[in-house]
Amino acid sequence: MSSKTMKAIRVSEFGAPSVLKMASVSIPQPGIGKVLIRVHACGVNPVETYIRSGNFEKPPLPYTPGSDAAGVVESVGKEVTSVKKGDRVYTTATESGSYAEYTIAAEDCVHKLPDVLDFAQGAAIGIPYFTAFRALVHKARVKAGQTILIHGASGGTGIATCQLARSMGLKVLGSAGTKDGMKLITKNGAHLAFNHREKGYTDKIMAATGGKGVDVIVEMLANSNLSKDMEMVAKGGRIVIIGSRGPIEIDPVNIMVKEALVMGVLIFLATLEQNKECEEYLFSGMEAGWLRPLVGPKYTLDKAAQAHKDIIESSGAAGKMILTM
Repeated sequence: MSSKTMKAIRVSEFGAPSVLKMASVSIPQPGIGKVLIRVHACGVNPVETYIRSGNFEKPPLPYTPGSDAAGVVESVGKEVTSVKKGDRVYTTATESGSYAEYTIAAEDCVHKLPDVLDFAQGAAIGIPYFTAFRALVHKARVKAGQTILIHGASGGTGIATCQLARSMGLKVLGSAGTKDGMKLITKNGAHLAFNHREKGYTDKIMAATGGKGVDVIVEMLANSNLSKDMEMVAKGGRIVIIGSRGPIEIDPVNIMVKEALVMGVLIFLATLEQNKECEEYLFSGMEAGWLRPLVGPKYTLDKAAQAHKDIIESSGAAGKMILTM
């Protein structure tokens, strides 16, 4: 490293996207069990906008956002054995934030990135694919042959859920808000696509299940859709909530009469063993060729504020949003 400082996005107060400011900060050094990564690309996730706005768990200020990085190992701390300098890697969490030229991550959050994927694709794996796997395997406990609806399937986590659900032998239904989004999800594992902006689309979904309802619903925007999900879920079915942006009024009768389950997913609560299981499954998918993260809009690091604005306001998601260094 020729310089001891790096460019990073810093948040000094909670608020609108404009609080994301480019700064020059010291390059962190890896302690025991830690890895320093030269970041080539990092992912932008909706949860990072909730944190920045102050509507989620609040980290101490100032901080650098981000958990999904992909790049090359620059150096490792003592006791690190699974990766070495020069390895291509991606992360599922960082300690110093990924919206930066370098980031520190704990060894168990650093995973090998196969040569078949580029760094932008690597930055699209972490939160989306680990969340999707957790939703399907650890929470919904899906079985081959079941029907699944991914409600809002064209974003980074939605595409990941489509690909994983298809690989696990489910009948995959997906919804998107645009025609392009519908094409994307059918190219990425969905058997059928529905436009969730269209009147009566829930009737079409019910018809596709022969009227019995959907065994598993993975929900990306519960504050808009949870009532509809409760109507569409099958008897004994499961609704897994990945995203929500506010309160919703519901009638619990639909849950009672179907004995359905509604549960939430937060990737940060996964155990080491659960993450290891996920890592192994994903690596096999990358090697076999069916796991191909779909990269959406790309922004340079200095455009982080614009990325945060667009990820919430965009009319239809299309893959994982990425910042490049």
